[in-house]
Amino acid sequence: MQYIHVSWVHDYVDEPVELLSEVDGDGDEVRRVQIFRDGRLEWADGLGGTDVGGLSEVPIDLEEIRRQPGEFLLTVIDRQRFEQEWGRAGGRR
Repeated sequence: MQYIHVSWVHDYVDEPVELLSEVDGDGDEVRRVQIFRDGRLEWADGLGGTDVGGLSEVPIDLEEIRRQPGEFLLTVIDRQRFEQEWGRAGGRR
């Protein structure tokens, strides 16, 4: 598994500004935490969650994200950091 943190630079009120994802070896998103400007957190996994958008339906392409540095800032994080945010969001254990 790989864990990523993406900061999304935008002015949309109803969209998250941070996304943390657990991604498997095929690039499929397994779990996601979204953090909003107002501090609200949402989560999603393969069975549901609070995130109305659900998980990505296409494999995560890290290089494509990196090619958009003015809009997306990508950082690879460790599992501990992901699990911390997953717990804060109330994600399923």
